[in-house]
Amino acid sequence: MGGNLKGLTQKLGYLKRLGITALWVSPIFKQVRFQETYHGYGIQNFLEVEPHFGTQEDLKELVRVAHENGIYVILDIILNHAGNVFSYNLDRYWTQNEKGEWFLDPRWDNKPYLVKGWNDQTGYPTIPFFKANPQNPPDENGAVLPLELQDPSAFTQKGRINSWDYDPEFREGDFEDLKDIHHGYGSADEYQVSDALRHLCAAYQYWIAYADIDGFRIDTVKHMDIGATRYFVSVMHEFTQTLGKENFFLLGEITGGRKRACETLELTGLSAALGIDNIPDKLEYLVKGYRNPNDYFSLFRNSELVNKGSHIWFHNKVVTSFDDHDQVRRGKHKARFCADLGASKVVLNVLALNAMTLGIPCIYYGSEQCFDGQGDSDRYIREAMFGGEFGAFRTRGVHFFNEDNPVYRELAKVLEIR
Repeated sequence: MGGNLKGLTQKLGYLKRLGITALWVSPIFKQVRFQETYHGYGIQNFLEVEPHFGTQEDLKELVRVAHENGIYVILDIILNHAGNVFSYNLDRYWTQNEKGEWFLDPRWDNKPYLVKGWNDQTGYPTIPFFKANPQNPPDENGAVLPLELQDPSAFTQKGRINSWDYDPEFREGDFEDLKDIHHGYGSADEYQVSDALRHLCAAYQYWIAYADIDGFRIDTVKHMDIGATRYFVSVMHEFTQTLGKENFFLLGEITGGRKRACETLELTGLSAALGIDNIPDKLEYLVKGYRNPNDYFSLFRNSELVNKGSHIWFHNKVVTSFDDHDQVRRGKHKARFCADLGASKVVLNVLALNAMTLGIPCIYYGSEQCFDGQGDSDRYIREAMFGGEFGAFRTRGVHFFNEDNPVYRELAKVLEIR
């Protein structure tokens, strides 16, 4: 949409005056060149900032200015997969699309597929699919980087996930066309770590050291082995403690229900979980009058889930929100809180409830300006705040950093109390 790291740096005053103390930035690393991976989760180079967003120096400056203003910076990172960095040589599963055309569909069946080659910057598999030669590396805009990941053993190569709740399919399969990275194997206590996971750990250690990052939001934790997540958490904590960061924040996106989320927290050492079960649904519709308040507050009482004898309230183990950037819970019917008729009259209520009750409150950008995006894709809930081609309220060229908005002003008072 045209936004970049320098623009974000210029708007830190807006966040500070609102009362924000930590900033979660969606993925900013270099994407594959031949697709519009607007979401940021299709990484081609784990060691370079996406040029649309700026440079690594811009990232470093963003963190420096944020720290000057008392704001921590948390990066959204991906361990589970890379972008669409290679192409399968398909030999099974003919599928018919809506137009009646037949095509080969690389869906998971627990058997690896043959691979044509690493994709070049135009999307064609012209780069031979074998371990890269450091003395003669391929095009930096093709395949995957760092170079150590250009090894067939770094990927599971089993095709896309079709059943999102079948194990091991959801752990071994590709996330649509995003290629699944092989982390290792074994139980959590005896996990055998792959070289690929070690290289990813080194890449993310680099960004902590270089840019002074304060935490990571780890994408798609459900789709990773418990042992892999535990290893990453341990390595990051050991490393950050050597830098004097005693409380480096590791937030896991753990779907699949509250029980799975609680068990994952217990077994891996993650700081907190994001999106535990139906917190956004309960929070939104409590305020709109469709849910019993007890249904929301009971979500934080996890004694039975963690096998404790007494009540264990997860007040600091859950990041709570109501609007978010992909809204899995809504399927193909994406809609912000304010999309409902008249909901802007009570958006301050839900923001205050989120801020002043249990959990670590997360405000999705634009909620404080009553954004009301809706549609059949998550693109429609990612409106630009800064006057881009696709702005809030179906506008173009209008900015929405409006500090006179009564919701912004009143929320600032609430956050000051917190």
